[in-house]
Amino acid sequence: MFGDMMGMMNKIKETQKKVEETKERLKTVLLDEQSADGLLKVTITASREIKNIEIADELLEDKEQLEDYLVLTINKAVARATEVNEAELAAVAKEGMPDIPGMNDMLGS
Repeated sequence: MFGDMMGMMNKIKETQKKVEETKERLKTVLLDEQSADGLLKVTITASREIKNIEIADELLEDKEQLEDYLVLTINKAVARATEVNEAELAAVAKEGMPDIPGMNDMLGS
């Protein structure tokens, strides 16, 4: 029993390390999102840090339109980055979970 507990603890520590490594890697994963017409482009990391915004000249003529484009496109980019982030971290965490009887039922797996 004690050996099993030590094994589980080591597996949990290993999983925590992999989660931290995945978080670091996600900082380097770049995702591009753009408005439907391509006039505004946003580059964001999977850790949800905006790296670049490209704005077509014609959007600079209408402040309200530009603001709307920014809100919509940045929200789309953040949502996509969040999906990638959560999927990657969930995969690492699930892979490293110790095999505890009944745990998969609780997690819905």
